[in-house]
Amino acid sequence: MEQLIDVNAPLEQEGTKAVVRNWLKKLGESVNSGDPLVELETDKVTQEVAAPADGVLAEILMENGDSATPGAILGRIEPAETRSRQAAVSATASTETSSGTEDERHFSPAVRHAAQAYGLDPKTIAGTGRDGRVTRADMDRVFAAKSARRPEPGPPGSTGTPPSRRVAHSDMRTAIAAHMLQSMATAPHVTAVFEADFSAVMRHRNEHKARFAAEGVNLTYTAYLVSASVAAMRAVPEVNSRWHDVALEIFEDVNIGIGTALGERGLIVPVVHRAQHLSLSEIAGKLQDLTARARANTLEPADVRGGTFTISNHGVSGSLLAAPVVINQPQSAILGVGKLEKRVVVREADGVDTIQIRPMAYVSLTIDHRSLDAHQTNSWLTHFVQAIESWRG
Repeated sequence: MEQLIDVNAPLEQEGTKAVVRNWLKKLGESVNSGDPLVELETDKVTQEVAAPADGVLAEILMENGDSATPGAILGRIEPAETRSRQAAVSATASTETSSGTEDERHFSPAVRHAAQAYGLDPKTIAGTGRDGRVTRADMDRVFAAKSARRPEPGPPGSTGTPPSRRVAHSDMRTAIAAHMLQSMATAPHVTAVFEADFSAVMRHRNEHKARFAAEGVNLTYTAYLVSASVAAMRAVPEVNSRWHDVALEIFEDVNIGIGTALGERGLIVPVVHRAQHLSLSEIAGKLQDLTARARANTLEPADVRGGTFTISNHGVSGSLLAAPVVINQPQSAILGVGKLEKRVVVREADGVDTIQIRPMAYVSLTIDHRSLDAHQTNSWLTHFVQAIESWRG
């Protein structure tokens, strides 16, 4: 065993928890140093762990669905230089492992935890992992099936439990829940709401989206939100900050995260780095790339690191207002943008009040009240709205 090389989960991982998602090599398969070996998924990103040496994948210690803490041993590689000397021993060990009985199997920590939480005996479950091993996904599947078969309650008026089913939380959902709870417990949230007229932005977009498309770039409204946020940061840089007990850390770079929904999988926040140096076209191009890779589950850890401010464009799913939008700790503020819709508004024309129909949206800034006060919050929103309503490109 001492001649095998450990394959470890990264000591630094982006996200609160990593889960083994896919082994890219099979037991006994030759690998070269640096080859992608196994995929880990956190609540933020999927990353590949590379082979640490040339050799053969000799052991897989964590199956798909198993949780991997930083530095955890995922598997082991038999170095190429010892392979010839160990061939007979490895073949015997492989045969013994594959022919072992259920009682002799090693159950991963994730499976043992599920067994305790669900009251299930993993030895009674048919595994779908390598060599018939039971995975955490198997435990979740069996528990969900048993929950769905629970008997109906008694007749109306009885004290029976209403019919229900349980759906096991994904690791991403569990991590998101922990992050949201930590944010609400850490920061006193306060939300201010303004209204923005998007007439100028819509006019500019209609005039330029064909040209952007010809260059392969989709000009979305989110690109304007990022650019207007940068303009507001120039006026009120304190919003681009982080609270410390002894000081407020104000960042020079405006790294804006964009909340991106992944359907039932949850939410991820890829970051447009150094947005203060980017044109509208460059912002739109980066958003297009990040969003596509987020939904394809191919973001790199660097794509979700270093955010100093976040935008939640929750209006794309129909909501007019969400408050508070939970701050993405350890940032000091988050922008929420509601549904863009035509509304009747009063506008002055030649000194006379007139009723007009304009494309309007509610925009909110939720702040960490330790870092910011009302005057900074309202000033930031004022400059943001001015940038949107006076857009000339």
